[in-house]
Amino acid sequence: MSVEPAVATDRGADRPPVGWAEARARVYAAGRADAVAPVDVPLVEADGLTLAEPLTTLTDLPAFPTSSVDGWAVRGDGPWRVVGRVLAGGTPPPLTEDGTTVEIATGAMLPAGANEVLRIEESTRTADGRVAGTPRTGPEWRAPGEEAYAGEELLPAGSPVGPGVVGLAASCGYDRLRVHPAPRAAVLVFGDELLTAGPPEAGRVRDSLGPAVPAWLRRYGATVAPAAVIGPVADTLPAHVAALRQALAGVDLICTTGGTMHGPVDHLHPALAELGAEYVVNTVAVRPGFPMLLARVTGPDGRKRYVAGLPGNPQSAVVALVSLVAPLLAGLQGRPMPLLPYVTLAEPIAGRGDYTHLALVRIDPVLGTATPVRHVGSAMLRGLAQADGFAVIEPGGNGEAGTRVPVVPLPLLSGVRS
Repeated sequence: MSVEPAVATDRGADRPPVGWAEARARVYAAGRADAVAPVDVPLVEADGLTLAEPLTTLTDLPAFPTSSVDGWAVRGDGPWRVVGRVLAGGTPPPLTEDGTTVEIATGAMLPAGANEVLRIEESTRTADGRVAGTPRTGPEWRAPGEEAYAGEELLPAGSPVGPGVVGLAASCGYDRLRVHPAPRAAVLVFGDELLTAGPPEAGRVRDSLGPAVPAWLRRYGATVAPAAVIGPVADTLPAHVAALRQALAGVDLICTTGGTMHGPVDHLHPALAELGAEYVVNTVAVRPGFPMLLARVTGPDGRKRYVAGLPGNPQSAVVALVSLVAPLLAGLQGRPMPLLPYVTLAEPIAGRGDYTHLALVRIDPVLGTATPVRHVGSAMLRGLAQADGFAVIEPGGNGEAGTRVPVVPLPLLSGVRS
């Protein structure tokens, strides 16, 4: 998707907010265009990263015929005279005479000339030491190429690398994989009124986003070092500009918390203008969380860095994370746009007029139903801590009970990178 960016001097006051689905598409396209450059890493370091090129086999799988049982590789009719033994890792000589056999271990290479394998538990020995028995119908070995042929594509570029992929790559003969590394992220907390320790008191509230946002980012595939969580940043324009400039030097994405509106101490928009940023998205027609934004800054090295402005209210900030940051990070990692599964509403959920409503729900995985949770004010976190995702109520609609709607799942523990 090609979108003409708005310069950061345009705060969006004279523009309607971007539709929620369009906003997701815009930020994903931006991230995909600026995907983190691929690198080659050892297999043991690839877990949690993303394939930058298709995974193809370097050889047939298996590369040679291998016994799938412990038993006897036989040639011709029995009883068979024992002429040797084959263990995994060896290359056996061929069986050249009918009526001969070699003992064979599971995973061992089948000798040329063998036409059947007799299971060890279904064999007996004759008085003269020969092997007797009736092999089962059908081969008891894996043929070359049974799983894949040399050059066959097993996984496309953009596939996440997990333990299964690491093992598959190793079985194909890979020592290293070409991957998109995890995007590097930082968090800037804005707001002099925030406490960083202890309970709220004397008109000051506890910062909940500074500790929480890095965890969300890690679950979406980014890396966030402890030193990359900065704040609270003083409520002045110079302090905002300095913090943004310093953080941008070493990361691909900054998430800021608060300051996305236009109040007397909301300095994010002027700070972005100072940095020469351009908006990818500036406000989204979604409730809660509409004053979210994503801006792009071109560094001295020509690389694009991103600033995601999350609203200061905690639930609104998470709506911005799932709406803008998750698709952006998918694009930066070269992954496909996250698809939204559908659920059936167990109870009605009101719409929000011309805005998309993201409503926190619990999901019954057996019934495939979603039930709204309580305590869902934009400043509340209790409902969020109990929810499985956000049901998407389209603009102009109401979520009647029994309606099928998309849902944005909240990430669990999978994909976490330190």
